Amino acid sequence: MKQLTKAEEQIMQALWETGPAFVKDIIEVMPEPKPHYNTVSTLIKILIEKGFVDFKAYGKSHQYFALITKDAYSHKTVNNIVKGYFDGSFSNMVSFFVKEKELSISELEKLVQSIKDAQKPKS
Repeated sequence: MKQLTKAEEQIMQALWETGPAFVKDIIEVMPEPKPHYNTVSTLIKILIEKGFVDFKAYGKSHQYFALITKDAYSHKTVNNIVKGYFDGSFSNMVSFFVKEKELSISELEKLVQSIKDAQKPKS
């Protein structure tokens, strides 16, 4: 999976939020300052080339939709960060956030509980 630029990622966030949408709908949910219509159109064409977006034509209008889920992209992105910055270790990543005081004890306890819950056998 290819990396997205920040601008491309903003378009994807908008599509994940709205579902299938026309360019004007995508612009509506984007943060201020709103990008120009032509800018969004160009970014969507790039996303189509990268295989992240496709469209359905309605005459001259196009309705765009994401080909990849937010969860799938998030998973790949986090794995790339862990590989690139934390020697492939999620433990190193968590330790980093604890050292930087970005993760509190209560948040760490919730994380441990989530791990325990995920490892419980399903009935």
